[in-house]
Amino acid sequence: MYQSPPQLSEVDLSLKVASRKDYEVALDQLQLKLLRLQRSDFMQGGRTILVFEGSDAAGKGGAIKRLTTKLDPRGFTVHAIAAPKPENQAKHYLYRFWQKLPGEGHWAIFDRSWYGRVLVERIEGLCPPERVEQAYQEICEFERTLQDDGVRIIKLFMHISKDEQLRRLQARFKNPEKRWKLSWEDIRNREKWDDYTTAIQDMFNRTSPTSCPWQVISAEQKMHGRLQALGGIASLLETEIPVQKRLLEPELEKKLAKALG
Repeated sequence: MYQSPPQLSEVDLSLKVASRKDYEVALDQLQLKLLRLQRSDFMQGGRTILVFEGSDAAGKGGAIKRLTTKLDPRGFTVHAIAAPKPENQAKHYLYRFWQKLPGEGHWAIFDRSWYGRVLVERIEGLCPPERVEQAYQEICEFERTLQDDGVRIIKLFMHISKDEQLRRLQARFKNPEKRWKLSWEDIRNREKWDDYTTAIQDMFNRTSPTSCPWQVISAEQKMHGRLQALGGIASLLETEIPVQKRLLEPELEKKLAKALG
């Protein structure tokens, strides 16, 4: 069934969690549910890719931190994607992502991703317009190839307002422990907010096939954004991963039971 691409203009940024207590209870439940799903996926040899995109200070890192807090660290890898290194600049832009794909029973979590091609590279003029246009098709074919091979892909976009972004950047600057997160690009990019908004909507329109849609997360309130992100991931995984209550093969379980009395 056709699913229309999300529209940034229709995202309700007023959504909030009522209290810190409600947030902590819901977060704990989601983290445990995700742990069970991860363990089941590991036992069944599944492969999952989680893509986090969003504007600067939108809460990607915070959501990823809460996602991974209670997961088995042996079963996932977080890839923080920055500008390509010189040795990769002469290669196709998808080359470095092929090298980071998940193995059997593994989750690959991307803090930014191959979508930089149609976002920052487009806006900053780092890629010719004709190559940006070509990238939409390349990305869809890349993801479809992975899905055809059994890889599960979940894509989330953390969305906040321009005013909220400024408040968060100001808070980072005032906090010595978080100031390291700031760069001049964060400030300069705000001048191109409208250009990025257009590029983001184009990305949704061009790369949201029914089999691999975008989820837009209302992250104006950090607590709500984290819960919506983790809840969205859990909901999708629950439809595809049967939770295994028995984590050992029956024969092995019998042998262990006998050996351990």
